[in-house]
Amino acid sequence: MFTDFSGWWEALDLLEPIYWGMSIPFTFFFVLQLVLTFFGGDIDHDGGADMDVETDDGIGFQFLTIKNLVAFFTIFSWTGIACLDSGLSNGMSILISFVSGVAMMFVMGGVFYFLGKANESGTLIMKNAIGGIGEVYMEIKGKRGNIGKVQVQVQGTLRTLEALTDEEENLTPGMVISVADIANNNILIVKKSKS
Repeated sequence: MFTDFSGWWEALDLLEPIYWGMSIPFTFFFVLQLVLTFFGGDIDHDGGADMDVETDDGIGFQFLTIKNLVAFFTIFSWTGIACLDSGLSNGMSILISFVSGVAMMFVMGGVFYFLGKANESGTLIMKNAIGGIGEVYMEIKGKRGNIGKVQVQVQGTLRTLEALTDEEENLTPGMVISVADIANNNILIVKKSKS
């Protein structure tokens, strides 16, 4: 194959040069996007998933994205080459390649959807702690004298979080507290619970 490239290329049937012409660049981009995904880069600049995460709406199922189209053409072209090499007709080769490419798009869309859902369920949203009842874990000095710690149920999980209080007296370990507010997006403002 590689000793006489031009002779090999000219001997290809009608569909084979098309499949080979797609497979090489799309495989390069597919591998590149995999490497960038593992090392934190991103070549999908349509704002889709990133915009959903930033607006805290979660990541919806995304079918038509750059990543999915690259995956489609990569699988489409290599499946077509395999079909023609195994002796299938051009029509059958196109049909099987198309179905394989679409299946790959569903797989990739599903993977990113479920990864987004898993990430979404583990993300702590601090405002969900407001109104929660908990217990002082580390002493909190009155009038925001220090940052202590409390244990409070947030989003169905018992969490140990940093806390301040505006009350005059210190809140000592074991006291029951309620969460009144959030300061600096991550520190709870607590008060002694009436109950």
